[in-house]
Amino acid sequence: MQKGDASEVLTEEQKKEQARKISVKEGSFTSLMDGFGFRYITPYALAVGATNAQIALLTSLPSLLGNFAQLGTLSLIKKVSRKKIMIMSAIFQALMWLPLILVGWLYFANILTTLNASLLVIAIYTLIALAGAIGSPAWSSWMKDILSSENGRYFSRRNEIITGVVLISLLTSGFILKHFQNSEIFIGFTIIFAIAFLGRAIAAYLFTKKYEPKYIYNKKSAFGLLDFVEHMTSNNYGRFVLFISIISLATTVAGPFFAVYMLKDLGMDYLSYTLIIISPIVSTLAFLPVWGKFSDVHGNVKILKITGYLIPTIPLLWMLSPLFLSISYTHLIFYLFILEIFSGFAWAGFNHATAMFIFDAVSKEKMPYYMTYFNILTGIGLFAGAMLGGYIASLSSVPFGLTPILFTFLISGVLRIISIIIFLPMIKEVKPITPFSFKQSIKHHFEEDKAMLTTQFWRLFGFKPIKLTPPHSH
Repeated sequence: MQKGDASEVLTEEQKKEQARKISVKEGSFTSLMDGFGFRYITPYALAVGATNAQIALLTSLPSLLGNFAQLGTLSLIKKVSRKKIMIMSAIFQALMWLPLILVGWLYFANILTTLNASLLVIAIYTLIALAGAIGSPAWSSWMKDILSSENGRYFSRRNEIITGVVLISLLTSGFILKHFQNSEIFIGFTIIFAIAFLGRAIAAYLFTKKYEPKYIYNKKSAFGLLDFVEHMTSNNYGRFVLFISIISLATTVAGPFFAVYMLKDLGMDYLSYTLIIISPIVSTLAFLPVWGKFSDVHGNVKILKITGYLIPTIPLLWMLSPLFLSISYTHLIFYLFILEIFSGFAWAGFNHATAMFIFDAVSKEKMPYYMTYFNILTGIGLFAGAMLGGYIASLSSVPFGLTPILFTFLISGVLRIISIIIFLPMIKEVKPITPFSFKQSIKHHFEEDKAMLTTQFWRLFGFKPIKLTPPHSH
């Protein structure tokens, strides 16, 4: 047997298992684009002089346009393989980081004005987001076809690895930008964006090696966006999408301005900024295995309810930052680091439960449609929230003696509370689960969860405990 024929003797399940492993590698390289690129797009825009209103546009317009572009993907996957769509999407995303780098240098050379540089950053970043969004329905459908029954555990493990790569990427980026902060900051941005380009380019190559089960188009499974919206409130998945869309609106009233607040209002250097934005990554890395196991056993709605009541407190607690800054800069950094650890814990569970609810609730035939409409409607929420936040952040004065950005934090927290109270009780679990009991959870899961958390902690420092979990007696 020739070496090139080896794949032909693999069973369908073995091919899917290989595809799942490649997906972890692909996601890891894509996360380089996240840690070296996406997470620093707002600081880059600020470096070329973007205003608060432009920052709001930067963080919302790409998502809105990209999600509507996914409607074209629904027609495209009938004619073009999902693999080819993802390869082309990844290649285009990678290449767009190069002109984005060029904008900074043209601005530095006084060839571009502040306004033109800011608008070009928004335009190019929108193209990057468009390319990624166009591939999203194809990726979701593809993954649905290769997943096994334990979706929660697989994705928690995949996300755990990806999050670890993002953490290292963010730390490295922070040190690079800190090094060049007092000299040529655009050299620092050139280095980190070049790594983002390479990461996505390698991910594009890995897509060529990933097995794709044959996609079978079922015309009966097709339905339009207007049909979906019309019946949203009469079905469980529709109410779920409505809830996530509203919470997205509430979140992005403040979301785009945390970076602005840290770098401009609080005067943080890039290393301190990096320390704050990696802290939720650390807690996400620690708690994702716990949320993944919890999801498989107790369901996703329970996680949404637990974390849903924690999320509104985050922007409200950020409002205390001036108090800690008045004590000392060190107190401020320590407070925000702990606060973002808490934020990472809450959002890790919420985001994991959101993704798993979709995979559990939707059949593989309808996945491209349900995912696309989910993205479009949440994108509208993101855009509306960011525009509202941008308007508030641009005001010269706001109530209660707050700064405009702190007022966006207040509005965001209040809107999150309202959306949780009104919409979350409408959502029902879609899979068989074990009823959750806090006392039973402490008794039967604490030791295992403690071991899982301890393992994640030591892995951050390069150690691997010999005994990961205690043996089960049942």
